Amino acid sequence: MSGTYTLKKTLGRARRGEYQTVHGTIQTPVFMNVGTVAAIKGAVSTDDLRAIGTQVELSNTYHLHVRPGDDLIARMGGLHRFMNWDRPILTDSGGFQVFSLSSLRSIKEEGVSFRSHIDGRKIFMGPEESMRIQSNLASTIAMAFDECPSSVADYEYVRRSVDRTYRWLVRCRDEMALLNSREETINKDQCLFGINQGAIYDDLRIEHAKRIRELDLDGYAIGGLAVGETHEQMYHILDVTVPHLPQDKPIYLMGVGTPANILEGVERGVDFFDCVYPSRNARHGHVYTNSGKLNMFNACHAEDDRPIEEGCDCPACRSYSRSYIHHLFKAKEMLGMRLCVLHNLRFYNRLMEEIRDALDDGTFESYKRQKLEGMENKT
Repeated sequence: MSGTYTLKKTLGRARRGEYQTVHGTIQTPVFMNVGTVAAIKGAVSTDDLRAIGTQVELSNTYHLHVRPGDDLIARMGGLHRFMNWDRPILTDSGGFQVFSLSSLRSIKEEGVSFRSHIDGRKIFMGPEESMRIQSNLASTIAMAFDECPSSVADYEYVRRSVDRTYRWLVRCRDEMALLNSREETINKDQCLFGINQGAIYDDLRIEHAKRIRELDLDGYAIGGLAVGETHEQMYHILDVTVPHLPQDKPIYLMGVGTPANILEGVERGVDFFDCVYPSRNARHGHVYTNSGKLNMFNACHAEDDRPIEEGCDCPACRSYSRSYIHHLFKAKEMLGMRLCVLHNLRFYNRLMEEIRDALDDGTFESYKRQKLEGMENKT
């Protein structure tokens, strides 16, 4: 079986669904916890991820290809066995990382030649190479290899880029079908999600959405956002693009974002989200609460015996005070970073649980309004 999406309920354009995969059923909307190199930064184990309610872990094709190598991971039985994770994994194609190496790469129709950011060695990656790497990783969901231009790039450049991304998507689909048919393939039920591009240009986004939906893929993503445009522009692109993507397949907004971005995305019909914000901010002492963000370096927490957030069931809030966590950061102890990463990831996972409950209950509109009002404060 590949992925099967079931739309359980709609509330306006917001969708409550589930996505059945070979590695388990994903309740949507969902936030995927980002473990770029098959690990969440901040000393977080897969046992921790299970404990905080993680449904999907996300890893990156480019980074794992460079180190330790996808061939090694295949010899170890695939990414699930390698990192001891029995739930779904989505692998990003590596396209965003490759195209961020602007001074180190050269784009051609065949694919992209670039230099490794680790040792400078020359690497070539195109649609077929990305699919082969992801097949070696044996993730649940593989992302198509695309070009990710700046959201505010020149119109004519974006138009040519979108056309090339479409041609690459067809090649990804064909290669994935071939790989999934081979006896030696670890995960013969690997799903393929295509990626909609078009920067902030309505006509390019809509035309591309119409073209890729005809390919009848396992799911569809909206890429190339949160890379230079305003939040208002991003929401507008979702407004004009999502209606043209298949409504019987999951829709994934890539690399987005803040709790507010997620709430706005859900309202516009998005099912899947991912972002490094919760773990990255946590490593710098910034934690999310229902009353706004807190900076654990601030002196006001030095003698505060409350948890980060009353009622939170994360490991940090169950056992430690703001005072202690403040001390850990000041003392540069890794435990402070780890506890805050766990708190932020649990906050995001619990946010998605609450969103799903609000959609089930028909109260999403009021829930969204109250959530946004509560998170406006900062300390």
